[in-house]
Amino acid sequence: MENRAEIIETLKSGGTILYPTDTVWGLGCDATNEEACQKILQIKNRPENKSFIILVDSFLMLERYVPEFPEVCYDLADLATQPLTIIYPGAKGLAASVLAEDGSVGIRITKDPLCLALIRGLKKPIVSTSANLSGEKTPASFGEISPSIKEQVDLVVRERLAENCSKPSQIIKIGKNSSVEIIRK
Repeated sequence: MENRAEIIETLKSGGTILYPTDTVWGLGCDATNEEACQKILQIKNRPENKSFIILVDSFLMLERYVPEFPEVCYDLADLATQPLTIIYPGAKGLAASVLAEDGSVGIRITKDPLCLALIRGLKKPIVSTSANLSGEKTPASFGEISPSIKEQVDLVVRERLAENCSKPSQIIKIGKNSSVEIIRK
């Protein structure tokens, strides 16, 4: 098994990783590095107009990239009983390809120990997009991930290989007027 320092170094150098998240197996990179994000688009064979979910370690980190959002977001994240991705308006300082066309971004504050270690080691948010080719089903286990994805990433994180992680996060979108729209339950 690779050590976490090697994973963090891969992320810092603009590399891509295949890793277990708090929800599903994901493809990840430094969410502020456009070149790395473009590599993930190529690996997934994904259209450029589809944005990514990113992971942060805290509201403090989130506030660096989304300076203004409704107070209700604190309560929504604190009260969530399962992983919750919130789409925030007006993000800044992130790679262009992680943003939706309207400038919003989906961010999840993770509690997963591996993800927290990677984010804190990188000191930046990381991309967390499902490890599947665009349009295909999200894999429920490491064994279901396409060999082409495993071959194209710079590093495969070999932790929790036997775990099934098949439940994507809930997604809600927060409007500038504090409106809440459920995107995925």
